Amino acid sequence: MKGWDAMEYDEKLARFRQAHLNPFNKPLGPRQHEQEPSGKAQEVTSEETLPELPAGEPEFHYSERVMDLGLSEDHFSRPVGLFLASDVQQLRQAIEECKQVILELPEQSEKQKDAVVRLIHLRLKLQELKDPNEEEPNIRVLLEHRFYKEKSKSVKQTCDKCNTIIWGLIQTWYTCTGCYYRCHSKCLNLISKPCVSSKVSHQAEYELNICPETGLDSQDYRCAECRAPISLRGVPSEARQCDYTGQYYCSHCHWNDLAVIPARVVHNWDFEPRKVSRCSMRYLTLMVSRPVLRLREINPLLFNYVEELVEIRKLRQDILLMKPYFITCKEAMEARLLLQLQDRQHFVENDEMYSIQDLLEVHMGRLSCSLTEIHTLFAKHIKLDCERCQAKGFVCELCKEGDVLFPFDSHTSVCTDCSAVFHRDCYYDNSTTCPKCARLNLRKQSHFQEPGLDVDA
Repeated sequence: MKGWDAMEYDEKLARFRQAHLNPFNKPLGPRQHEQEPSGKAQEVTSEETLPELPAGEPEFHYSERVMDLGLSEDHFSRPVGLFLASDVQQLRQAIEECKQVILELPEQSEKQKDAVVRLIHLRLKLQELKDPNEEEPNIRVLLEHRFYKEKSKSVKQTCDKCNTIIWGLIQTWYTCTGCYYRCHSKCLNLISKPCVSSKVSHQAEYELNICPETGLDSQDYRCAECRAPISLRGVPSEARQCDYTGQYYCSHCHWNDLAVIPARVVHNWDFEPRKVSRCSMRYLTLMVSRPVLRLREINPLLFNYVEELVEIRKLRQDILLMKPYFITCKEAMEARLLLQLQDRQHFVENDEMYSIQDLLEVHMGRLSCSLTEIHTLFAKHIKLDCERCQAKGFVCELCKEGDVLFPFDSHTSVCTDCSAVFHRDCYYDNSTTCPKCARLNLRKQSHFQEPGLDVDA
């Protein structure tokens, strides 16, 4: 029975140490249990006589292989007791040893995969010690950013400030609702750039000069955003040029993101994505659907080069002519036909303004197809489905023949002064002016002419 009591004591002692000691301690091997004197084991008969641990901090011994350091330990749970400064040092030492083990193990082996998992757990634990999970407010307002605390724990993001991974499982992080700037909670007070959404709201315009470079010396060899020292040789940091602003940035502010440059589109019809800084990327993303490009003023020759733009302009002009029919038609208002263009509200306001998204879809051939379908739907309502809209048609006052005419028909012409509608052939063949305008002018003359007064005299 004494031998059985010794074995029972060894098992209880091992369980006790495993539950209370730091997971990075070197576990007791079976030989160490066998070398313990049997006399002590004979005196222990119950759990009440288990030895107590020393009050001070336990001494840590690292094994030669980090694979033995508790791979099955749950490193996402908070360990018993308080963390001291030495815990961070021990974690860093364990991480370095784990890296060495990974390099020594055979490629694609199961042991190497386990070691990689172990390394990830160690790094997460180290990050948790550096960034403790404190109670953070749900909303933070800083430099016109409106940050909301994210609740997603599974999505992996990258901090826009420190350029490191955000581990949502153990770290608190925020997202700006205006420009979608993401960062750790600890990086919030380090942000120095205002929210670009404020610039979009107050000054929504593009830089229309192609890569307006002024030289790195004009920036005093510093990053245009964070003012960190940079150079073209990469010492101390690589200088990366933004194709949109023409300025140079450091690697933390310029991640080699690719974006379509508006200046290259309107001048060269060039849609090739080019490298831009993070700030420019966020600005171009927010501006992509804003109609701020007046193409006829910026580059009128573009309509001679791109045939699709001519077709789009004609469709937009027809839709503007259809708009008065829908505003005064009860059935059209109930059917909400104009909401077919709710994503492009500027299409029912004018025919001059374009957004970069419009030009992208013109380049890909999608906008012409979708706008033609909407044009057909609108014309069908006015000319076939609705009797009230049909009653607002016109008759050619020059030939007084043919079907009812509408201003958006392809074979008609509209007088710019009185908006009367005629057959195109009749309007251009007739050498006189618009008959409706002529009658109006005659009435004005007769109204101002005094009775009995000879005009020639």
